[in-house]
Amino acid sequence: MLAQLIPVDGGSPIEITRDITLVGRKAGTCDLVIERGSVSKMHCLIVKTDGLLFIRDLGSTNGTKVNGQKVTRGALLPGDELSFASARFQVHLGPGKPAPVQEHMGTEMLQIILPREESARNGNGSHAGRSEKKSRDPKDSDSDVRLLPG
Repeated sequence: MLAQLIPVDGGSPIEITRDITLVGRKAGTCDLVIERGSVSKMHCLIVKTDGLLFIRDLGSTNGTKVNGQKVTRGALLPGDELSFASARFQVHLGPGKPAPVQEHMGTEMLQIILPREESARNGNGSHAGRSEKKSRDPKDSDSDVRLLPG
């Protein structure tokens, strides 16, 4: 399955190739580095499984949104708009080429560092320097849970 994030503000598509992708601004720790001050050091996880993408916010300061709604976790569907703070992407899933992004807001381009190579991992395959975040109270959740058609 081809899974891509296509920058709404212009730029090259980012292919999601890993089963679990850590997104954030912290180079050397994150698999997908987005160099914007509004993106947290460890912002969210994207999980790729069985032809689907799932998102999990890691308690980021400025939040993760799907189609404009702030979420803590949820499924991503083809054509959804995924936002990490002010960085916006259109989700593409499937075998074909993505449709052109309809909207280009502003002229600012994202500086994105593509997923790091396996050599950047330490010897046992885990990420060096990761720390666990405290879990949040489920009553404080602002997640968008959607049922998938089928």
